[in-house]
Amino acid sequence: MKISKKEVFSVLKEISLPGEGENIIDKGVVTNVMIFGDQVDIDIQLENPSLQARKKLEVTILKTIHEKVYEKAKININVKVLSTQKPKNSIKGKPIPGIENIIAISSGKGGVGKSTVTSNIAVTLAQMGCKVGVLDADIYGPSIPTMFDIEGSKPRSVEVEGKSKMQPVKNYGVKILSIGFFTKPEQAVIWRGPMAAKALNQMIFDAAWGDLDFLLIDLPPGTGDIHLSIVQSLPISGALVVSTPQNVALSDAKKGISMFQQENIQVPVLGVVENMSYFIPDELPDNKYYIFGERGAEYLAKDKGVPFLGSLPLIQSIREASDYGRPASLQEKTAITDEFIKITKNLVSQVVLRNKNLPPTKAVEITNLVGCEAIK
Repeated sequence: MKISKKEVFSVLKEISLPGEGENIIDKGVVTNVMIFGDQVDIDIQLENPSLQARKKLEVTILKTIHEKVYEKAKININVKVLSTQKPKNSIKGKPIPGIENIIAISSGKGGVGKSTVTSNIAVTLAQMGCKVGVLDADIYGPSIPTMFDIEGSKPRSVEVEGKSKMQPVKNYGVKILSIGFFTKPEQAVIWRGPMAAKALNQMIFDAAWGDLDFLLIDLPPGTGDIHLSIVQSLPISGALVVSTPQNVALSDAKKGISMFQQENIQVPVLGVVENMSYFIPDELPDNKYYIFGERGAEYLAKDKGVPFLGSLPLIQSIREASDYGRPASLQEKTAITDEFIKITKNLVSQVVLRNKNLPPTKAVEITNLVGCEAIK
């Protein structure tokens, strides 16, 4: 019996890879088919298949051709296995359509003001005309809802391209998603790493973020499962590390910087912010007290070869603003709003320098620009 290549291709289009809907012809798995009388040679290529998946596909091909083309056909299947290992310098993770830059905000130690810095940078970016989102990835201690005065809010479900998505809650011009929206304020989240990572993936990829210039991710303190999940799931533009000048905090911040710089992670550290740098009493405005140490985070940044973005004083109004759910950056122009503007501009300049591969000498010029449109 004469076997035609057209017949073989036709039946192969009925076969799909295990767990996938697309057939092996359209997916490009079959690279060549050759016919020699009653002999059929099929070349296929697979990306790191398990032995079980590979054998199952081969058996399915043999059975299908024997049943639907010619039961006595002699079939040779040549499998080429492709490595999916990425180059060391490649961006990891799946991009989210519409989101230009994803910034991870981290601290080695808890209680250094990471979420406070995140919320104020987000608000400052929004005031500069940027489209901003915040993902509260601190699964076990979400505080972003409190800082944005949206505790008790629930994201609505919206349909995007036929799929149901979570619509982030918006306040002060910032789109926000947090695990805190799905738990009671007094409820402890007792999850193992894989469950926490799954919840985060849902908030990242099943959300209707829309177009964003910046998505800020407020990471939990330390280095662990959540951090690894985030850097593997997303193409992170860079990381910002927050610390106080205290030696204990600096020791943990140093570990945080080292984590991002590891060879299997390689996320650029865009800079360090020093929080609670000094205290100035109202009654002694000319006196500056370095309660937690002097310029420790600045020296750390220099030691690790990363930019120092600025310092923030220990001021009661910042704490009150966070507790009341209205970030301090929303206040009328004050010394503290100026500091947040300076830090935010320095952060944006580092993003632009890396995105456009510009020399560091351009940082000052970029920092002086105002607004997302100007920065683009």
